[in-house]
Amino acid sequence: MEIKSEDYEVRYDEASHTVTCEGSFRLGGVAEYAPITDLLNQAAAREPGSLTLDLRRLRFLNSSGINILSRFVIGIRQKGAPQLIVKGSTEIPWQGKSLINLQRLMPALQLEMD
Repeated sequence: MEIKSEDYEVRYDEASHTVTCEGSFRLGGVAEYAPITDLLNQAAAREPGSLTLDLRRLRFLNSSGINILSRFVIGIRQKGAPQLIVKGSTEIPWQGKSLINLQRLMPALQLEMD
């Protein structure tokens, strides 16, 4: 599964159970984020033992995108599976401030900051 645009790329690698997000998410609301939300939900629906969300190359995420990620994490928490691993970068300012909030929404979430 893959989504490509001029500004960003999202892909799911089934072998490693990893969703990788790159570029800048500057979309204008829930409707515009629907394809990304669908990809995330499809990856989680495959019920891997763990699912990795690699955001280390996601340079920008607006408030609508943070909302989408937060809802996704809450949905995973409510289902109780899979184990969620989020990889971020300390070199990207928004990640250091925002990704910790995902861990607050789901204490079992494993946050890895490089």
